[in-house]
Amino acid sequence: MHLNISESWKPLLQSEFEKPYFKELIKYVKEEYAVNSCFPKPDQIFEAFNLCAFEDLKVVIIGQDPYHGEGQAHGLCFSVNDGIKHPPSLKNIFKEIESDLSISYPESGNLERWAKQGVLLLNATLTVKAKNAGSHQNKGWEHFTDAVISMISEKKEHVVFLLWGDYAKKRGKKIDQKKHYALTSGHPSPLSANRGYWFGNKHFSETNNYLKINNLPVIKW
Repeated sequence: MHLNISESWKPLLQSEFEKPYFKELIKYVKEEYAVNSCFPKPDQIFEAFNLCAFEDLKVVIIGQDPYHGEGQAHGLCFSVNDGIKHPPSLKNIFKEIESDLSISYPESGNLERWAKQGVLLLNATLTVKAKNAGSHQNKGWEHFTDAVISMISEKKEHVVFLLWGDYAKKRGKKIDQKKHYALTSGHPSPLSANRGYWFGNKHFSETNNYLKINNLPVIKW
């Protein structure tokens, strides 16, 4: 499996790629893809990095692991390919944007448009076995993505981290909150949203307000 990751990130992550845990992880992932149906496609495993250059990075959204249904996952957390039915969490994200910013609900659930503006859509686990949520957790991906979060916190300034749900909040413990802005709320999944932990968080307008204050371009959500 070729590590298809953009040149803007490669030098920053090279030391991580050389660590024993990462080599073991890639060996495991190769074996899984060889014998099982897994998502996303091998050349899209690092798509979050490939569509959001390190120098353009302004916002990080942390998800858990990829969608495990056919044709859904393409390497960006919460995002689905064009023409795919919007999963419940994504629907609730769009509904919050609708009420927060008065932007009409979009037809496509493909969030590449966010990534290209500097939003890193990072799942903590970057691969999954078909129809088996969480199947590639605790194999080393979380170690890698925690290292990514730490590196961003150390090397960048004024990044907005959107931490939705307890899992994302745990991953966000490594963020230097003196240099960055972390917004937390419940997860956009129906279970959390319907209990009142998601809707009304106004994270999208808050993000843009913070970027404006720091003279950075706002995100067109």
